[in-house]
Amino acid sequence: MTYELLQQWIDESSKIVFFGGAGVSTESGIPDFRSVDGLYHQKYDYPPEEILSHTFFVRKPEEFFRFYRDKMLPLDAEPNAAHRKLAEWEKSGKLAGIVTQNIDGLHQKAGNQKVFELHGSIHRNYCERCGKFFPPEYIRDYPELVPKCGCGGRIKPDVVLYEEGLDNDVVTGAVHAISKADLMIVAGTSLTVYPAAGLVRYFRGKHLILINRDATPMDSECDLVIHDKVGQVLSSLK
Repeated sequence: MTYELLQQWIDESSKIVFFGGAGVSTESGIPDFRSVDGLYHQKYDYPPEEILSHTFFVRKPEEFFRFYRDKMLPLDAEPNAAHRKLAEWEKSGKLAGIVTQNIDGLHQKAGNQKVFELHGSIHRNYCERCGKFFPPEYIRDYPELVPKCGCGGRIKPDVVLYEEGLDNDVVTGAVHAISKADLMIVAGTSLTVYPAAGLVRYFRGKHLILINRDATPMDSECDLVIHDKVGQVLSSLK
């Protein structure tokens, strides 16, 4: 009955917004952060949340890029059932936008174009000195630990590290899409990372759906909660 109700609401909606987190990409083989086998539970010389901070990037760039290359560049990952279903919905005109906390670019790889990447993307990397952009393969294949531009400047992934602010234009676009939606699906996120999680509060539409493996602080505020894998749920829908 839960899936039937979700399908009914989707059929009745014309402006769906999807808000996704790491759990959307785990079915593509990309680990999330907070589950038992997630990045926060793996052993490094420093905890991942420290490595992925602006301060650490500046002070210990070698250690940063050692971790980044090892864990943050899943360039062979492919879109899963969730990504493919969302691309289908956008193509049919039903999906108004995707707001994602992920940096893997899998939504675009699946064919989505209206994507607001709150935390940036591994597919954009720029020289801190001259501003030239580089693909992720440049970082992956660079012969030294810290990738450099031809001008000698250090290259920084265009991802939002801890201690850094979100891009204003991206946030504005995401808030606009969320506030205009008639149905919002929040999926694969613990809703504990702010300010991103706070954007859900801008939803003024009819139905708020939550799909996540574990319980979240917002379960009681949603119209429908499904504790299951995101791809499994979305692939069952039309």
